Amino acid sequence: MISKQQQKYVQSLHNKKYRQEYGEFIVEGQKNILELVSSEYEIIEIFCSSAFEKILLQSLKKLPLHVGSEEQIQAISTQKNQTAGVAVVKIPVFDSKPKNQPLNLILDGIKDPGNLGTIIRLADWYGLKQIFCSADTVECYNPKVIAATMGSFSRIECHYVDLREYLKKVSKYTYGAYLGGTNIHELRLRKEINLVIGSESHGIRNEILPFISEKITIPGFGNAESLNAAVATGIILDNFSRFYN
Repeated sequence: MISKQQQKYVQSLHNKKYRQEYGEFIVEGQKNILELVSSEYEIIEIFCSSAFEKILLQSLKKLPLHVGSEEQIQAISTQKNQTAGVAVVKIPVFDSKPKNQPLNLILDGIKDPGNLGTIIRLADWYGLKQIFCSADTVECYNPKVIAATMGSFSRIECHYVDLREYLKKVSKYTYGAYLGGTNIHELRLRKEINLVIGSESHGIRNEILPFISEKITIPGFGNAESLNAAVATGIILDNFSRFYN
């Protein structure tokens, strides 16, 4: 059973204020929780259905499981018709020093949780280990972000930084994604780079422009006005990966 006190606590973590206060976040659904179990994240509790418990018990780890009814799982979840489980997880503290990777992905003002979650998943797909985000980018522990990562949150570190200060310190050639710029199909790619992706509605803010070494663009052949941030990130990473991998 899941007590009312436990239910109230998990529900509080739907809110950013309490995630920050308690230093914990939630992971929902079978896929994401199984990815979580395989990671190094510290799991505080897992509230699960009896059916999902049988799967979790196959893990070699000793897990803090609490079995509840599907109705109880639904009540503490942010997702409709999600009745497998909800895990409470400690927010980790990462070293924000850039890792040894040829490309640093930098996000400027990404607001949509689905976009950030998809970008995290793309970063994982293309072998990155971390992402650097402006302070006003949506919180990576937002339940909608976690859900959209499909488990990739467990392998990608998100660092929230002052982008101006960060770009001053990181001496790499910096590409910025714009609607106008060098065609990425014709780009002579540098070896060690930053890639800046701007917000869905405003693009890269003007105060970051002095740090952009070269504007780049995805060539279009139809009449669409623009691409959303996640789609653009995927296309650029795919083109860049041909050089790096």
